[in-house]
Amino acid sequence: MFTRRTASRRRTLRHGALATALTALAALTLGGCGGVGSDLRGSLGLGRGGDDHTLTVWQFETKGSAAYDGFRTAVRVFERDHPGIRVEVVTQGFDSIRRNAKMLLTGDDVPDVMEINKGSSDGGQLAAQGLLTDLTPQVRARGWDDVVTGSMQNLARYDKDGIAGSGRWFGVPTSGQQFTFFYNKDLFAKAGVPVPRDTASLMSALRAFTAKGQVPISSNAGEFGLLQLWYQFVVAHADRAQVDNYLFLRGRTDFTKPPWSTAGRELVRWLRAGYLGTKLGGLTQNQMETAFLAGKYPLMADNSPVFSTVGQSADFDWGTFAFPGAQLTEGLTGQLLSVPARARHKDLAYDFITDVLAKPAQDTVGREGGLPLRSDPAVITDPRTRRFTAQFDALKKRDAFAYFPDYPVTGLLEFLESELQGLASGNVSASRFDHDLQAFYDDGRARLGR
Repeated sequence: MFTRRTASRRRTLRHGALATALTALAALTLGGCGGVGSDLRGSLGLGRGGDDHTLTVWQFETKGSAAYDGFRTAVRVFERDHPGIRVEVVTQGFDSIRRNAKMLLTGDDVPDVMEINKGSSDGGQLAAQGLLTDLTPQVRARGWDDVVTGSMQNLARYDKDGIAGSGRWFGVPTSGQQFTFFYNKDLFAKAGVPVPRDTASLMSALRAFTAKGQVPISSNAGEFGLLQLWYQFVVAHADRAQVDNYLFLRGRTDFTKPPWSTAGRELVRWLRAGYLGTKLGGLTQNQMETAFLAGKYPLMADNSPVFSTVGQSADFDWGTFAFPGAQLTEGLTGQLLSVPARARHKDLAYDFITDVLAKPAQDTVGREGGLPLRSDPAVITDPRTRRFTAQFDALKKRDAFAYFPDYPVTGLLEFLESELQGLASGNVSASRFDHDLQAFYDDGRARLGR
């Protein structure tokens, strides 16, 4: 996420930590594992695994977010029901854990529960390498599949090669995500621009703001802003088979044909029209969101986990709407809670995951706009949050979610970010982007034997 794709996924692996990680990797290559894992954990601020009275949970949700607060509720329930057992929740940046997951899971000091990035390129490869516990028996015995239903299961299940969409369960999602437009009602009212309700009114609004000298959309090319928007252009005109073929490596995906080829061209048109501003390459997700919260832009296209941040920080009236006129919408489930193969306290880990999926934790997520998989509208008193959750539930009911774009093959997230920066700067054309993506994707498939 690409998850892709929120304040919780900001780059927190700084140069010093990266250097330490690379040093640890070199030591691992030269001398075997012998304690390297512990050194790496220390460099990332993760500490050691727990003792017999501690359940350790490593996660990367932002403190104060709906998902994080859901974890805290689950911790309180768990500790109440397990006297004498303490839960240690360790928070680290998404990239810090994701880039080093294999090394972190091969030592003796592994956590009992670890949040991982879903998709074939990350969670699937960890599963195929034997680093994650097969949760399938627990899913059935504990009724987790009564909460995680239908297509919501697709990125929790992986075959023997680590390809998502079928096979055994190696993680459990605990909330949902959806790409959405956030809009500043005050700026729309001041400019006399109607809030978009369909494709035509969206384009009319973008033109109207631009004509007034106002860049309409806060975005970035340094992280996920353009990536999310490009993929939404794809899935707006894609069908379920095209999306599933791409994500789960079924059939052939031809990026030189619609809807893929048209998405890059549409993004270039938006860039040239001034809808997204200039100098996007150096901007981060955090800067994009901060600029919107400062009231500098009428719109921001972003992933739903930022909903609670906007609610807490915006000092203007605001709302959300799904990408108008789209056949499918970018989104599905959040990241996965997994149990490492070498976890010490697996039964307790299963109990904790059960508590994260239970009503108290899910209600906490729902009240804060975090899109729970077990939704109870009765506990949501804020009208804006209730509408946002209803939007997610409606899309889920008609199976209209198209996942996120970076999951099929290893390294695709970094590749797409780099190519989209080139597209934003004008150094990469839309047709070159399509051809480069085809080559990278096909090579990744070949490496997976597909």
